[in-house]
Amino acid sequence: MSQQDARIDAYILKSAGFAQPILEHMRALVHKACPEVEETIKWGMPYFTCEGQLFCCFAAFKAHCSFIFWKGALMDDPDNIFQQRGENGMGQLGKIASLKDLPSDKIFIKYLKAAAKLSTRDLPPATKKATPVKKELEVPDWLLSAIKKNKKAWATFEAFSYSNKKEYVEWITSAKTDATRDSRLADALAWMAEGKIRNWKYVK
Repeated sequence: MSQQDARIDAYILKSAGFAQPILEHMRALVHKACPEVEETIKWGMPYFTCEGQLFCCFAAFKAHCSFIFWKGALMDDPDNIFQQRGENGMGQLGKIASLKDLPSDKIFIKYLKAAAKLSTRDLPPATKKATPVKKELEVPDWLLSAIKKNKKAWATFEAFSYSNKKEYVEWITSAKTDATRDSRLADALAWMAEGKIRNWKYVK
């Protein structure tokens, strides 16, 4: 079996009781699908690389876990396991509260192998089905710096779609006073650290 990173062992042990068997199971499947996988910690979360390239990661929150395929936007979804990112938690598999929320091992491993293979190919996002290149969202340096200081919030922000990022950025930067801006920023960081979109209160 490929070498494991002790920091990920510690991450799992510090996670909530419900999350530990989920994280252990997902970790085992990653190693089974990609025997040459290497483990690391980035932005406070467990990440997995194949031939030096990131291809997936997972995280544990207060009431759910998330799994992210690094190039999920380029992946096919033949078994329809992907969910709308942001509205149902960070990552393509939605909010994972128990092992029952995961796809079957056979399907999961199939997707992991596809993700590992894709990670080693230098394909720009624009080559996926000739979809239009999304314009780059302009985020003020001070806001980027503030989000990056909160590792979980930054991981969520990076995984968000363009529209989910834009909702947060416009909400914070449109504040008319410094006090309002600081209050919105504090709320935004707390929500993103939990994998929530800007209007999470209105999502059923």
